[in-house]
Amino acid sequence: MNRKAVLIVDDEADIRELLVLTLSRMGVDADTCSTIKEARAALESRTYDLALTDMRLPDGDGLELLRHIAEKYGNTPVAVITAYGSTENAVLALKAGAFDYLAKPIKLEQLRPLVMSALKLPKPIQSRRASIGETGGGAPRLLGESPAIVRARDMISKLARSQAPVYITGESGSGKEVAARLMHIGSARADAPFVAVNCGAIPENLMESEFFGYKKGAFTGADTDKIGYLQAAQKGTLFLDEVGDLPLAMQVKLLRVIQEKKVRRVGDTVEENLDVRIISATHRSLADQVEAGQFRQDLFYRLNVIELKMPSLREIPEDIPLMVSEVVERLARQNGTQPPTITEDAMLGLRRYDFPGNVRELENILERAIALCTGNQITAADLYLTQSSGKDKPPSLDGSLGTRGLPLHDFLDQIEREAIMKALEATRFNKTAAAKLLGITFRSLRYRLDRLGID
Repeated sequence: MNRKAVLIVDDEADIRELLVLTLSRMGVDADTCSTIKEARAALESRTYDLALTDMRLPDGDGLELLRHIAEKYGNTPVAVITAYGSTENAVLALKAGAFDYLAKPIKLEQLRPLVMSALKLPKPIQSRRASIGETGGGAPRLLGESPAIVRARDMISKLARSQAPVYITGESGSGKEVAARLMHIGSARADAPFVAVNCGAIPENLMESEFFGYKKGAFTGADTDKIGYLQAAQKGTLFLDEVGDLPLAMQVKLLRVIQEKKVRRVGDTVEENLDVRIISATHRSLADQVEAGQFRQDLFYRLNVIELKMPSLREIPEDIPLMVSEVVERLARQNGTQPPTITEDAMLGLRRYDFPGNVRELENILERAIALCTGNQITAADLYLTQSSGKDKPPSLDGSLGTRGLPLHDFLDQIEREAIMKALEATRFNKTAAAKLLGITFRSLRYRLDRLGID
């Protein structure tokens, strides 16, 4: 079996010696360089499973080497070594595509798990397969072929090959946890736990003990030792859903854990090393919460290293038929029955529906429809869609926000209808040409025409 090989790039001889000795004891070969020029030559002569580079080198910086490796040796992960307390450099490196970072002075208890994770990293094709749910074993799937969903899947497969913190935004029910799970499944941490935590569901007085765990006798009722969410996710992924709901006092403690990579249980005197990747999500704007003083800017800076936006169902109407088919088949399998057919009027109603609850609401609507339909056929009446008609809509805005006196959704529909009609008129109602003019796919235009009732 071929030994793994690591390239070390640092101009300090003592650091190179420490790294070589440590890697040798781990059964890993190590080549060393002191400049970018030497590193480029080494990369041409041998294939490496990991590159460790200092941020400051005599003939350039680590980011320059990182970009060179990403461009020419995309399968090789890169970890950067930063000066103590240089958070900005670490975040810059992660944004540029670094696998992870180490702070000086290098701590072996942090170096070893980093190297092990990098050496276990799946190949890009495996991460890609995981991102589209092709790994089996009941893995979640991100359905759809629209440009927005394809972009999200591509981003997920890339982020799976990194240790960088990811901040997922999107409306409630748009698949933020599915995206986080797919990142975990396609990563080197796939064999370790994925721990999902709804930060808004934990009472504030229990927050610290739930996250950090506690020692027996730490407080009244602490009859046994208990590990917290952070320790439960050791070597794996911790998904913080609705992270904006964390109280400020807890935000301070979480920031320290991220910076120090250590955790201490309530009532304990000893800190434990922590090797956890944090993925966070919220349906609100954390930037707005920072402006309002409700969320710490330094924590936001550490969590929002890379942002992934999950599209709402309203943005991808062309994917609704595929999602409906997949969900109906899955629900039928669970019930041990034949999948019902969907009538044209039912499908048209789903295409035109707003879906404020997104994919989660679609699944609930279809589950209810399967239970209520007769003759194993789902009609529009079985869907019980609650979208209001013009008579039932709430009072409109006064137009001061530039919405022409309409509710926001109607205003956006009107703008979309006007843009589509102009494109159709400009192309003499050639739908293929109109779609190209609008910068969308023909399929997307067709479903938008259906939803807006344009013949």
